[in-house]
Amino acid sequence: MKLALTVAAAVAAFSLASAAQAAPQVVAAWTRPAAQAQTGAGFMTLKNPDAKPDALVAVASPLARTVQIHQSSMSGGMASMKAVARVTVPAGGAVTFAPGGYHLMFIGLTKAVKTGDAVPATLTFASGAKVKVSFVASVGPPVAGHAHH
Repeated sequence: MKLALTVAAAVAAFSLASAAQAAPQVVAAWTRPAAQAQTGAGFMTLKNPDAKPDALVAVASPLARTVQIHQSSMSGGMASMKAVARVTVPAGGAVTFAPGGYHLMFIGLTKAVKTGDAVPATLTFASGAKVKVSFVASVGPPVAGHAHH
């Protein structure tokens, strides 16, 4: 009986600790218009309200054959882009995905993405959190304080 109570208390404590972990948040997600079968790019800001760092480790979208996390950089006057396995989001901090830096590549779009369309995606984090987001197609990032219809 005593063992059963100890196990039950441990399970309850673990459940409370897991519930206390705050899921990462996505702000201002957008993508550029792109043709069917082409590659689109996704931009956003990831915020981590938790007291521990987390990392974006995978992305999936039903509108793309695959989604990769990339980072662009400049070195010696040459621009380059490479796939990365993860992007760490510091505890209580944020990481911005923007042209010229981190971004998502929606590879093999299954349909054309026109201005105003949304590209749904699920972001998976090292913590196990899964966040659903819609990247709204526009020619540039959303303007703070302006709603897009």
